[in-house]
Amino acid sequence: MTKKYLLTFPPTETEKPIIYHLVKDHNLVINIFRAKVTPEEEGYLVLDITGEPDDIERGIAFVQGHNIQINEGNRGLRWDSQLCTHCGSCIPHCPTNALHVVDRSTMEVGFVEEECVECLNCVKICPFGACTSLF
Repeated sequence: MTKKYLLTFPPTETEKPIIYHLVKDHNLVINIFRAKVTPEEEGYLVLDITGEPDDIERGIAFVQGHNIQINEGNRGLRWDSQLCTHCGSCIPHCPTNALHVVDRSTMEVGFVEEECVECLNCVKICPFGACTSLF
């Protein structure tokens, strides 16, 4: 099983080996998409956690014990369909096709959050601000 999480670290927890313990002590596989964890500053990780459901549950309880905010399925990237003009500029820059053409006749652009790896190419290329980074 794989679950997506956004972890927000308070300044007091950024220097602790939290991810190390998730891997070593809880038998989890971690795939970090984005991170900013700086000593004595608030930090964040956007990641996938893969493992047995019971191991994931124990790992999340461990993380919560360190006063780290956990948002399941939350990502650090947002696509606003209201701001999107469906110009298609983002599509060739999306390596996973999370941004794609839904309907060729209208050239409507769609976004599949689960496919997004947060490379942020779309944020850099979108002239209308439809793709934004939360961090």
